[in-house]
Amino acid sequence: MTTSDPAVHRSLQGLFAERWRALLAPTPWTPGFDPRGAAIRQAEWRVAPPPGELRARQVEQLVEASDAGALERALVASPDALIFDFDDTFSPTPANVRAGHAHLGRLRGQARPLVMLRPRPLYMQEAGPGGSEAHSATINDLAAFVEAFREREHPYVYIPKLEFPAEAEFWNDLLSETERHFERAAGSIRVCLQIETLPGAFHAEELLYVLRERAFGLNAGRWDYVFSAVKWLGKDPRFRLPERAELHMGRPSMQAYEHHLARVCARRGAQAIGGTAALAPDPQDPAPALAVVRADKEREAAQGYVAAWAGLPDLIPTVRAVFQSAPPASSPPPLPEAEVEARLLAFPHAQKVPLAAVRDTIGVASDYLRAWLAGQGVIVRQGRVEDTATAELARAQLWQWVHRRVHLDDGEVVTPERFEELLAEQTDPQEPAARLLRALVLPESCPAYFPQVVRTLDKVGFR
Repeated sequence: MTTSDPAVHRSLQGLFAERWRALLAPTPWTPGFDPRGAAIRQAEWRVAPPPGELRARQVEQLVEASDAGALERALVASPDALIFDFDDTFSPTPANVRAGHAHLGRLRGQARPLVMLRPRPLYMQEAGPGGSEAHSATINDLAAFVEAFREREHPYVYIPKLEFPAEAEFWNDLLSETERHFERAAGSIRVCLQIETLPGAFHAEELLYVLRERAFGLNAGRWDYVFSAVKWLGKDPRFRLPERAELHMGRPSMQAYEHHLARVCARRGAQAIGGTAALAPDPQDPAPALAVVRADKEREAAQGYVAAWAGLPDLIPTVRAVFQSAPPASSPPPLPEAEVEARLLAFPHAQKVPLAAVRDTIGVASDYLRAWLAGQGVIVRQGRVEDTATAELARAQLWQWVHRRVHLDDGEVVTPERFEELLAEQTDPQEPAARLLRALVLPESCPAYFPQVVRTLDKVGFR
């Protein structure tokens, strides 16, 4: 194991193995608010007050946990909080996991910045000791983090990829047991829930309620959220997304998502944390990119968001300046659930897709998958920071366009054969990234998460 106390890992893995495996089974869901959670949504309750050290922060820096250089650059830039990321910017090779866990110790004993963890999601597995049955990667990351920062009064954890209340219940019990194993005060591990899935948006209040004694906020993750929408709605003939450039925050469905999280946070006393500023400014002319970031964060601040993530250290001053100067936001007015549901599901519908956009989507997916398979979890491409979330969205869009036979602007149709031709224009069809992309795009059903597909392919000699 990767911390100084492997017995804690073994104990936690053993205690939660059965429940964790049960959570890996597919869960049926009908889009919309769950009637079973109506009493929770209608009741008056609030989360535990955020610790005082959280109240003054405006910008959090996301750092790929295994990247020592990125960690150093982030520390020089002095964010209010630093998030060790084992999720969307992380390629979980054994070497990267060891390096990421080792890097946690580099900030031991430092008061600043606030240190946070985004562990690998619950669906991620890793081999047990000596090739034994697969273990939860989430538990290993959590134990390594809490071990590294034993002296901190409040370790802070972002919980990724939440969809259903049963997952929040698992997390609540796991955190309580982790506190007991490390002889910590009950409720001292504080969490922010990432609402980056379509089911998670509809279950936001139920998720927050389960974790109300330790949750301090909700965080928006737009590309994971749209990817989740494709997974859940992709076979519905009324749902056909346009290219990523058309899925901006000016769209009513995306505004509804952002407003919904702000409304839940305002009512429940939680902090609303904005999404990642993910543009990479041109060093010769950074002003255009910084202007886009500024406008994006000004919109979030006006809705009541109190902080946001920076994908690169260069963006920290811009993000911080927005939230420092933002006037207090008024509480968003309540809306009937039926209206919120209709707004959340009103995604834009594409009649046709530009051929150039399909080519670019193939390029994003193949470039990122190639890097990820080589152990690199984040890339900069055409002025944007691309990570697992953007790759998942790209391959899911390709899946839907192929299976719905979407028309292109040149009159052709996106068939499996046309997809293969376009893929061959940009890649060697036999390289691992191309083979993986075909395995993600061509199946009848949209695969849930691409690392799961990689794990399955690896069992038959993919790499």
